[in-house]
Amino acid sequence: MSVDIHAPYKERVDTALHDKHLRIALDRATSRMKTQRADAMAAIDGERLRTQVRKMKSYVLRNLPDLLETLESNLTANGAHVHWAADGEEADRIILDIARQANVQKAVKAKSMTSEEIHLNGVLQQAGIKVVETDLGEYIIQLADEPPSHIIAPVIHKRIEDISQVFQRELDMPPTMDPSAMTGAARQILRREFLSADLGISGCNFAIAETGTICIVTNEGNGRMVSSMPRVYIAVMGIEKLVPTVEDAFLQYQALCRSATGQQCSVYLSMTSGPRRADHPDGPEEFHVVLMDNGRLNMLARGYGEALMCVRCGACLNACPVYREIGGHAYGSTYSGPIGAVISPLLNTDVTDADKLPHASSLCGACRDACPVKIDLPRLLLNERADQVAEGDTAWFDRQAIRAFADTMKSPGRYAAAASFARTGSNLLAGMSGGNITFMPPPFSAWTQSRDFPPFAKKSFRRQWRERQERRKRIGNEGQRSKIED
Repeated sequence: MSVDIHAPYKERVDTALHDKHLRIALDRATSRMKTQRADAMAAIDGERLRTQVRKMKSYVLRNLPDLLETLESNLTANGAHVHWAADGEEADRIILDIARQANVQKAVKAKSMTSEEIHLNGVLQQAGIKVVETDLGEYIIQLADEPPSHIIAPVIHKRIEDISQVFQRELDMPPTMDPSAMTGAARQILRREFLSADLGISGCNFAIAETGTICIVTNEGNGRMVSSMPRVYIAVMGIEKLVPTVEDAFLQYQALCRSATGQQCSVYLSMTSGPRRADHPDGPEEFHVVLMDNGRLNMLARGYGEALMCVRCGACLNACPVYREIGGHAYGSTYSGPIGAVISPLLNTDVTDADKLPHASSLCGACRDACPVKIDLPRLLLNERADQVAEGDTAWFDRQAIRAFADTMKSPGRYAAAASFARTGSNLLAGMSGGNITFMPPPFSAWTQSRDFPPFAKKSFRRQWRERQERRKRIGNEGQRSKIED
């Protein structure tokens, strides 16, 4: 069973909830990553690190225009070509033009959520350019013709049995459940792709403004080969992926690694400042950086700039009880989980039912507690819900229900009557099922389909308080009579 990301939101969620294999895979992976993150942050002063990174990212947002100009100036001085893209279509067009001018036949890519955001692979393939994902997880889902399901673990939704079937079908590999054998087969294939590619493409984990340096963080080494082996290298970055100084870069690097994979540091940190020089043994002949907006400035203007502090570690996904039930594909977006629910409706994307995503949250705050930048994701989600109400973008039933609730709460009489009705009705239903309520009529049946509902107390707080006051008064009166009789 697979989730169609273009299906309506409710259908995507329903499909995910009924996929027991997906639930098993998600539970195993997210539980492990949550534990690893907690251990890595506990090994240092994690709260201090989070505070420092937030302070630095706040500075970046306040000084974004100046830092972008500094980055462009230093990249240009280093010999790089800098391109500005207002949206995804312009970014795709710029990259395609570079590829055509360089007569590119094959491109190898390091993992890049930004390129997924703009559907770059499809654009290049339609132009006749072969595109090969070289991150193992991305390579697997490319073979399976699926989008990534997690910000840092794109194949988190698949079990080893599923991956084995993909390799058998797409690589003609003999049946095996040995991860080393499957990894070895992929390695042999990808090495040939690296050696024959004309173009390397990556995202950007962060760019250092003061030196004009693009940094990508990987654990497989593919990022280094993508950025150094092909004759042309393109880095695609959102305009918010900035750090002011080298010291800030290593501050964010530490927070990213500990929050994403629970490592003190990743295996590779690849840094590119410009094309290969005459005395260098390797590196690209051309180095291009595409700085893309695609709705990010609009997020700042609308008061959602805090979401641009995100370092794309995926910690909020692993902590979120909603994501851990439905996985990434149910969001229908490149960016899933709590951060995806915030930014997907705000970026220039083609997500089906993107307006539903801010409601895919219990607002428990686990995402905020896990975020290495302390982004207040529950508040941002509530703000988006409020914006929808203000714009009249809510269902008729929801509006009527909230209006009825507000009218009831304004009147002590109506409140007491509603409480009495709920108390009587819930206790009748509980009596029929012998304890908790196991079935309620629609729309409340959506709750009891998956959990019981406790009945209201048989006596309301007001009634208990009134009886207590009457009892005290009675005892007081009896005491007064006793004194008089004495």
